[in-house]
Amino acid sequence: MKGPRKASTMSSAHASDRRTFLKVSLSAGGALMIGGYLDGLAANPQNAAAADVFSPSVWLRIAPDNTVTVMLSQLEMGQGVMTSMPMLVAEELDADWATIKTEWAPADSKYGNPNFGGVQLTAGSNSVRGMWKLLRTAGGTARAMLITAAASTWGVPESTCSTERGDVVHLPTGRRARYGSLVDKAATLPVPTNVTLKDPKDFRLLGRAVARLDIPEKVSGTAVYGLDVKRPGLLVARVVRCPVFGGKVESFNARKATAVAGVRHVVQISSGVAVVADHYWAATKGVQALEVKWNEGPLANLTSADISRRYAALAEQPGKVARSDGDAAAALKASPRAFERVYEVPFLAHATMEPMNCTADARADGCDVWVPTQGQTASHQAAIAASGLPADKVKIHTTYLGGGFGRRGEGDFVTEAVEASKAVGKPVKVVWSREDDMQHDFYRPISHVRMWGALDDSGGPVAFMQRIVQQSLLKRIGALPPSGVDFISVDGSVGLPYTIPNIRIEYIEHDPGIPFGFWRSVGASVQGYVVESFIDEMATAAGKDPYQFRRDLLSKAPRHRAVLDLVAEKSGWQTPPPQGRGRGIAVMEAFGSIVGQVAEVSVAKGVVRVHKIWCAVDTGWVIDPDTIKAQMEGGTVYGLTAALQGEITIRSGRVVQNHFGDYPMMRHSEMPEIEVYIVPSVEAPGGIGEPSTALAAGALLNAVAAVTGKRLYRLPIGNQLA
Repeated sequence: MKGPRKASTMSSAHASDRRTFLKVSLSAGGALMIGGYLDGLAANPQNAAAADVFSPSVWLRIAPDNTVTVMLSQLEMGQGVMTSMPMLVAEELDADWATIKTEWAPADSKYGNPNFGGVQLTAGSNSVRGMWKLLRTAGGTARAMLITAAASTWGVPESTCSTERGDVVHLPTGRRARYGSLVDKAATLPVPTNVTLKDPKDFRLLGRAVARLDIPEKVSGTAVYGLDVKRPGLLVARVVRCPVFGGKVESFNARKATAVAGVRHVVQISSGVAVVADHYWAATKGVQALEVKWNEGPLANLTSADISRRYAALAEQPGKVARSDGDAAAALKASPRAFERVYEVPFLAHATMEPMNCTADARADGCDVWVPTQGQTASHQAAIAASGLPADKVKIHTTYLGGGFGRRGEGDFVTEAVEASKAVGKPVKVVWSREDDMQHDFYRPISHVRMWGALDDSGGPVAFMQRIVQQSLLKRIGALPPSGVDFISVDGSVGLPYTIPNIRIEYIEHDPGIPFGFWRSVGASVQGYVVESFIDEMATAAGKDPYQFRRDLLSKAPRHRAVLDLVAEKSGWQTPPPQGRGRGIAVMEAFGSIVGQVAEVSVAKGVVRVHKIWCAVDTGWVIDPDTIKAQMEGGTVYGLTAALQGEITIRSGRVVQNHFGDYPMMRHSEMPEIEVYIVPSVEAPGGIGEPSTALAAGALLNAVAAVTGKRLYRLPIGNQLA
C-alpha cells in the first residue's frame, strides 16, 4: 500500500498518559513538527529551548519540499473529515491547498478528541466540533513560527511579514520564502504560548467548497478499505455465532467443515466458532458444514411482543426526572383540552455498506491489526485484551470505512480477528456476511414513549410531558449519573425550545437483553419523530397552521425561528402543494446544529412516496458548504429509510431479518429531490453528520398526516396505510 493516507504508513501505536504534555522530537528528515496536547496547543518552556526538541504538538509536518502533512485522528467514512480537518489547519497556516497531504493517526491518546476526554473516536457529529480549535491553533502556531524564522533570516521586524499560499512575504519589498525553506530555522525556535487566529472575515479557504481529498483514490480504486487488506500468508475466517443473544457454544463437530477444500482450521473463540480457510468461499462452505450445539440461554423464548408489553407496563409508572418546568401534571389535570399519545419505535440495524471485517496478525512478539474502525481507542483496547500483549506491542492500522453509522465504534469484530489469528498462528481476516451483520449487530434501542399535551381556550399550549422507556447507552459504556437519567435518550426533548409554561421530561431505563449501541443520531433519532409529530398534533388540535404554531412558540429561540422561517420560505409553505400531495414541517436542534425540514409526499394504495425534501440548517460558521449539503442529504435519506421500512424484530431470542430483502433500503427510484439551504452564522461549528437523520421521520410523518388525515404512532410506516 502506497501513499501517506494508507494504513501501512502509520507509525507504531503506543500508550501514553492523557494528562501528560506531549513531547515531540524534531524528525530525522528535517521536517517541522507542530502539535499539541488534548487541552489545546501549549509549549513547555523548559523543552522549547532545547536544541534537539520541538514540543508544541503532533498535528502537522512541514517538509523541505513544502509538503504539509496533516495527521488525521478523525476517520473517513464518507462524511468528509479527510478534507474538513486539513482545511482547519491549512486556513490558519495559510498553506497552499495543493501541498496538503494526510496521514491516519495511530492509536495514541495524544491524538484524542477533546470532546471525548481524549478518546480517539469518530462519532456523535464531533469531528469538527471537537477538533476545530485544536487544529486551527496548530496551524496558527506553525504560521507564527515560520514568520519568526523568515523575519530572523532577513533581519526585519516580524510585523512587516505576512503569509500567502505557503510563502512568508516581506510586505515592504515583496520578498518571499517558501515554508519548506524555513523548517530548519523554525524548528529551533521557542513555541509561542498564544497565537492570534484569523477573524472569519479574513478566511481564504474555510467557507469555500474545495475538492475532497479522498475522492481521487476512491475513483481510481486505490483507496484501501478493510476488505482490501492483503498480508503474506493471509487466511480468511467466518465466525458462527449463537443465533440467540446470550447463548454459548455447548459443543461442536468440525469433521465435515474441515473436509471442505481450503478449510485449514476450525477453532472456538469467545464469540463462537471460527472457520479459517484459504479464502472467503471456502470459509463459507465450511460454516455451512459445521455442526454446533448451542446452549441458548435465558433469552431463547424472548419476542418483540414480550419486550413491547414490558415497556408499556413500565411506562405506567413515573420515571426519573430530566426536566421539570412549572407543574405539568396539574396543568394537564386542569385543562379540558388535554390528550395523551403513545409512540413506539423499533430496534434498527446499522446495515453498513462494507460488511464488518478486520485483519489481525497476532504473534508472540506483537500484534498488528488492520481495521476500518470509528474508534482507534476501542480497537486498540480490544486487541490488547484479546492478544494478551502490552499496549506498546499492539499496533492499529486504519483503513477507509465503507460506512459506519456508529457500528464501527465497537470492538467485537477486532476481538474475533485477533483471537482467530492467535489460535492459528497466521494473519487472519475475519469477514462478516450480510446475514451475520444483520443478526449480530448492536441495535438502535427499541423505545416506548408516552406523551401528554394540553391547550388553553385560545389554543395555546400549556403543558408538554414525555415519559420514555429505553435502554441506556450511558449505562452500557459506564454508568447512569446520580439523576438516573440517560441524557442521550432525552436528546431532542429535554432541550425543547418551544415556550410552554409547564414541561416535564421523564426517563425509565430497562434492558431486555438485546445488544444495543450507538446508531446514527442516537436518542435524537427517536425524539425528532416523537416530539415533532406531537407538536404537529398539538397544532392541529389548536386549529392552527403547523408552521405558524411553531413560530409563535420560538420567540426565545431565534436561531430555531430563523431556520424554520427559511425552510418554510424555500418550500413555499404558504402555497398549496400539488394535487394529491401533503407537506409536513419539523425543526429541532441536534448535535449543536439546528435543522428544519419540509417533506412533500403522496400516498397511493398505502404506499408513501416522498417527492421532495427542503432542508435548512444552521451549523454555525461553515467549513465546507458542499460537505454540509452532502451530509444533510445523506442523513435525511438514512432517516427516511428507517422511518419508511426499517425494523428489527425478535422471535425466540433471535433476529428475524437477515438481509436487505427483509430489511430494505430506499432504492434509487424512491429517492426524493432534496434541497439544502445553509443559514449564515458566526456561531461555533455544530455537527452535520447526524442532525438530518434525527429530524427526517418527524417531517415525513407530519406530511403523511397532512395528505391522509391519519396520525401514525409506530415506526416504521410499512403497511400501516394499506
